[in-house]
Amino acid sequence: MARLRPPSRSGHGTPPITDMIRVFGRIGLLSFGGPAAQIALMHKELVESRDWLTEQQFLRALSFCMLLPGPEAMQLATYAGWKRHGVVGGLIGGLLFVIPGAIVIAILALLYGQYGNLPVAQAMFLGIKATVVVIVINALVKISGRALVQTWHWLVALAGFVALFLFAIPFPIVIAFAAMIGASVSTTVPQETDIKGHPDLSQSGRVIAIGATIWAAPLVAAYLLDAPFMVDLGLFFSKLAVVTFGGAYAVLAYMTQEVVGSYGWLTTPQMMDALGLAETTPGPLILVTQFVGMLAGMAEGGIATALLAGAITLWVTFVPCFIWIFAGAPLIDWLEGRPRLQGALHGVTAAVVGVIANLSLWFSLHVFFRMLHPVQSGPLQTLVPELQSINPVAVGLAAIAAIAMQRARLSLPIVLAMSAALGFLVHLAAPSFQIAPSL
Repeated sequence: MARLRPPSRSGHGTPPITDMIRVFGRIGLLSFGGPAAQIALMHKELVESRDWLTEQQFLRALSFCMLLPGPEAMQLATYAGWKRHGVVGGLIGGLLFVIPGAIVIAILALLYGQYGNLPVAQAMFLGIKATVVVIVINALVKISGRALVQTWHWLVALAGFVALFLFAIPFPIVIAFAAMIGASVSTTVPQETDIKGHPDLSQSGRVIAIGATIWAAPLVAAYLLDAPFMVDLGLFFSKLAVVTFGGAYAVLAYMTQEVVGSYGWLTTPQMMDALGLAETTPGPLILVTQFVGMLAGMAEGGIATALLAGAITLWVTFVPCFIWIFAGAPLIDWLEGRPRLQGALHGVTAAVVGVIANLSLWFSLHVFFRMLHPVQSGPLQTLVPELQSINPVAVGLAAIAAIAMQRARLSLPIVLAMSAALGFLVHLAAPSFQIAPSL
């Protein structure tokens, strides 16, 4: 594996392992606020403060990670570690980005499984969910401002939204078509490339073969031990790991459709609670998959099954991230000069705006209205709210959260805690008031 160590380009030498652990541990513990805040934190720590990456290396790696399925911030941390200390450094960077949040999620999932159905807990979750609506809408505004710079970007985003919200076209199909459209319209070659010609793909092929074997190991073990629930869980989240372009926001509606509709592991309100709690933890938001896996495991066989299900979910969700980076990082400079691949990235990014717009509306409907009616007419499949069922408490909590974040500039953990406390106070003041949606 030593052959996978990259050459040093910045001239600052290889930092000691202890420094790697300290710096990436700090990043992992402070990585609240979603990908934008996490990427900004890494830029400060790795480019501005320590020169472990140059500005061009950082931006090029970020573009590459955005092209990959999975959490781009976690993959960027993995790349940064790989760049400075090979595979060992990549494992340090990626694992320390995930582990703190995974520990918190495990504790929250166990507590939720025991107490989540209590009325007081549901009241607090309403405050959290109302805040998450605001968070998702803010993410939509920020991403659209960066991603939709040409007319065809807007058209792809609109098409993605319509395909998902009005016709329930599967998420992977939407992403695939967006990539093809982007590749077909892109003809501009980037100005700067460091590597000319074709790279040696044999090393990347070996990494993929070894990584795929490691990835599949727990699923093979579950199959041999005749544990069908673990096999289904692992296969589903393995599939999800391959299509999670745009992060957890983009894939949540698709995950809900499968987890609630196809498998029956969770209810829609539980899925929404999962995302709300995942927002309160450090690390990538895709850790919501661990929460879902643990709740499904708890329903299947109690706490021990929940812990095992969470471990398998984490494994199949994040092992591919290391595979993509260790196999693809040596090709980043070469890929930068491939206009059609760059076009595919722009197409996927534009579609993700439409996907997050769909999630924003889907989430808003489920939080703000107690009754939703499915409507189907030919290929049209959507949800229509019953206007009389609007939840004024949820609307008010969302408005307060928006003011707290946009005007008062309070940090996300503070706003989430405040919203949960306000939901609790509403419950104390009017315990008979129905705050949970009737789905």
